[in-house]
Amino acid sequence: MKKFESSIKQVPYSQEAVYRNISDLSNLERVRDRIPEDKLKEFSFDKDSVTINVDPVGQITLRIVEREEPKCVKFETTQSPMPFNLWIQVLPVNETTSKMRITIKADIPFMLAAMVSGPIQDGVEKIADALAQIPYV
Repeated sequence: MKKFESSIKQVPYSQEAVYRNISDLSNLERVRDRIPEDKLKEFSFDKDSVTINVDPVGQITLRIVEREEPKCVKFETTQSPMPFNLWIQVLPVNETTSKMRITIKADIPFMLAAMVSGPIQDGVEKIADALAQIPYV
């Protein structure tokens, strides 16, 4: 298993507000308009899972497998060309600010590791950047 971590992102909302939103994926409805339209063609979600079609990878479905209130939400793939786990950690900075980190552990075949590691790391950073900019109100 190869591990990828985002840099730590500051979020101008309390740990509880961030956790409350990321632990219920139906909250994605509020940010649907921020997702690029080319990604919306196969973007669906419910309280516990999200499915998106990512070019050129294909369809990926993530399901929440553990909620550790108020600091962590863990996901695993139920459909993906490459199995992986993802978790979002949220820690308080003070009463109105928190910090966040995204971690992915992926089972990458040795022959593909050099080719896909860079794009996966970039993707982890982009996810973290996007999550840090969501209004968690």
